[in-house]
Formats: sequence, C-alpha cells, structure tokens
Amino acid sequence: MSAMLRLVFTNGRIVTPNGILDRGSVEVCDGLVAGVGESIAANRPNDGFVDLGGDYLLPGFVDVQVNGGGGLLFNDGPSAAAAARIAEAHRAFGTTSLLPTLISDDLDKVQQAIQVIDREVGRNTSGIAGVHIEGPFLNVEKRGIHDESKLRQLSDEAVGILTSAEHAQVVVTLAPERARPDQIAHLVECGVKVCIGHTNATFDETRGALAAGASGFTHLFNAMPAMQSRNPGVIAAALESSAYCGVIVDGKHVHPAMLRLALRAKSDRRLMLVTDAMPVVGADKDHFYLNNQRIKVADGVCVSEDGTLAGTALSMIEAFKNAMTMLDLSIGEASEMASQTPCSFLGIADRAGSITPGRRADLLRVSPTFAIRQIWIGGVEQSDCRKPETA
Repeated sequence: MSAMLRLVFTNGRIVTPNGILDRGSVEVCDGLVAGVGESIAANRPNDGFVDLGGDYLLPGFVDVQVNGGGGLLFNDGPSAAAAARIAEAHRAFGTTSLLPTLISDDLDKVQQAIQVIDREVGRNTSGIAGVHIEGPFLNVEKRGIHDESKLRQLSDEAVGILTSAEHAQVVVTLAPERARPDQIAHLVECGVKVCIGHTNATFDETRGALAAGASGFTHLFNAMPAMQSRNPGVIAAALESSAYCGVIVDGKHVHPAMLRLALRAKSDRRLMLVTDAMPVVGADKDHFYLNNQRIKVADGVCVSEDGTLAGTALSMIEAFKNAMTMLDLSIGEASEMASQTPCSFLGIADRAGSITPGRRADLLRVSPTFAIRQIWIGGVEQSDCRKPETA
C-alpha cells in the first residue's frame, strides 16, 4: 500500500477476539488494522472500499509446521525460491504466514535452511515467519518417517547452528532424551522456541525439558507414547503444562474424541492448528519422494509404501473447517486456534493473528460456507488467491 492509503471493509461478519461483529466494518491504514466497529465510512479521495456482502472476515491463518507445498519439499533444496513457492501454494488456502519446516537432515542442511530463512525474514519477505527444524534430535523408536541415519544427539555444534539466526524465529522439535536440560535452556535464552516431539520421554523427563524452557509440543499424540495409568508420559505432561500444542485435525492422525478431551484439558486455549503439510498441497500430485521413499496420498493422508504416516495433504482451510465439525468449535474458537494461538506461541500476537487495532492486516474473506474469496497480507490483496465459490 502507498503511504496513508486507507482501506475500509464494510458489511461483513468480522471475527474478532471478542466475538463476531455482524455487519461490521474494519479500517486498514498503512497495512495495519486501524479500527473495528459497526460502521466506518470510506469517504476520503484515496480510500479503497470492500463490500463484504455478509461474508466472514477472519485473520489470516498461521501455520508453524509446513514441510512443503506446490510440489516442493523444503528438504529437497532449502532456498528462497522454494520457501516462496511453498508460501504461495499455502496462501491460496488462507495461510498468510508460515514456517517452512525441515525434516531431520544433516547439520549442513539445517544451517542452510536457517540461513536462507533468516535472510528472507530480514528482507520482510511476505508470508514467511521463521523456520521450523523438526529433528534430527529425535528418538529413533518414534522417528515415524524421519530418516534413521540422520538422527543424533543434540550437540554443542548443533546448538550453535540453531542459535545463529539474526532475524528469523527458529523453532526446533527435539526429544528431551536426546538433549541436555542446559542445552534446552541455552536455546531458549537465545530466542529459539523449543518443542517436544518424536519422543519416548517419561513424564519426569518431559517436565524437566519444560522446566528448562521448552514451550511447545509438535503434533500432540503423534510420535509419542500413549498415556497409561502408572506411566502418564509426555502426553500427560503436555496436557498439564501451559505449553502450546500443535494438533493435526484431519480425522486420521488423531481421533477427534482425543482432541476434544485435549481441548477440555488445555483450558488455557493453547492448542493450535498445524497442517504438517507435504508437497501435494497446492499441487496436482498424488505422490512425492522423501529420503528416496515414495510417499503416496491414500484416503486423505500421506503414507509410505509400508503404511507409515508421512505428514499430510491437509490445508489450513480444511483444518479450520474440521475443527468446527470434528471438535464442536465455534467459528471464533477455530479461528483462534488457526491464527491467534500460533502467533502467541511465536511471540508475535501483539503484531499479528487477530483483527485488532495495531495488528498487521493479514485478512481472509470467506463465504458463509467457508469458501475462500479474497486474501490480504499487510492490507495488500493477493490477487492470485481469488477463489470461486466451491464450498
């Protein structure tokens, strides 16, 4: 937007942290939400005007775990072009900000991924909020599709790489049993967000990692042992804690009943939607390759030839709709899980993630049946993301 250009949205159902404002208006100035109310006039010479026609206006979705999209896997070549293509593919499904995610790989690839995203965030590249390093500091018994040969103990060398970013938010997923508490504490002191995942950690080991500063759990329930009456393990520690938990809501990775129970346990509203998406999202493909394994889409999920789950074919708009239908959530509750909560986890909720004055105007217009119609990032419409009514 040019300096002082004002954009006014009217006649919409505005989804705010305080509820839905029917027939409401939103004022955007210089890329930020400037006002939210019942009636805001568009009457200045250079004003833009959007009549929402009764559609919903949501904050754009924020996804902290995106392995690929648009036919590309981030691991296959972490580059600015790859990150941009992945972001573009997911933008069409309402994701206005994401973290390209590197699946367990060699340390030189980890360093490359962090350097690439650090440069892009330093340039204020649209749609990239940081980088997620998922492994290789994982438990081999809970590796899932991760390459066993890449897995390792967290070393001081790796800590140095993980803390090297100057601009980008780095998130790392690790198993507590593969890292020392003092290493976790140092990562957190240096600004890295530590998530627990792909682990066989005991309840006490998990509590120790949380005490050291870990603040999240990666795809809760998946790649971690089930709770038992005398061995509550990592899941019970997650549900008892104030940490943020990413959840995959596709009805395949976790039974909806388990997620509904998690919602009741996490009364602090710190469950956030993630896609764990693979290259097939936003691409006309039914398979891809990971670690020389052919991964196919079967019954809506990505699986290897031996049936191992390998990420998802899920988009955020699908996760958002699933959260309402499978978890009995309201539009506002599902929106919070898709936008505000991940921003809170990343520490940027004062700048993005909700339709609130002062936040970046990352906005999503959807029909009453939740078909995406228009998307704005920083108040700029993403014209290539206009969608016909399909829902």
